[in-house]
Amino acid sequence: MQDVKPAQKDAYELVLDAIDSGIYRPGDRLVESELAERFGVSRTPVREALQRLETQSLLTRDGRSLIVASLDHNQLAELYEVRAELEGLAARLAAQHAAPEEIRVLRDMVEADRALVDDPGAMAQANRRFHRQLHRASHNRYLVQQLDLVHRTMVLLATTTLSAEGRSSKAIREHDAIVSALEARNGSAADEALRSHISKAFETRLKLNAE
Repeated sequence: MQDVKPAQKDAYELVLDAIDSGIYRPGDRLVESELAERFGVSRTPVREALQRLETQSLLTRDGRSLIVASLDHNQLAELYEVRAELEGLAARLAAQHAAPEEIRVLRDMVEADRALVDDPGAMAQANRRFHRQLHRASHNRYLVQQLDLVHRTMVLLATTTLSAEGRSSKAIREHDAIVSALEARNGSAADEALRSHISKAFETRLKLNAE
């Protein structure tokens, strides 16, 4: 049993990364044997990874097949709504509990990300790192767990809003405002800046979907 657990984790992450990178898109059918061959693992950890992803609503049933789930307009709105609530709380708590070193790391991330504005893929990865660091800075393990689930669901969106013209530069300015509020230890301002950031991302998502 001990030899199997790492493989299970690897298979889960491999499938999740494949969905996140667009190899498998919403509506695509996932076949256990094909995934095992693609990733060079046995079918057992792949089967268990698929079951886990189905439990998390990242995969759904189409007859006997498992397909990558898709989000309709209402689900999309619900996802961004709960994300704004949870991340706003994370920002408020981070303003209270983050160590000075954690806030400096966030500041360094913002400054480093300025060099990525012309690379949406790299910017999307940097954006995930920024938000994960902010979540951890809240020092609330239960909140971090819920935010991990929300951000896993974001992989179903297939494309990044940072690919929209001018969005990367705006996102960096929004991140800058969040960190400035944390540096001032102003929980209300951090909450407001984070909610505004998510609102603008949602608006951009809606525009992309309408194209």
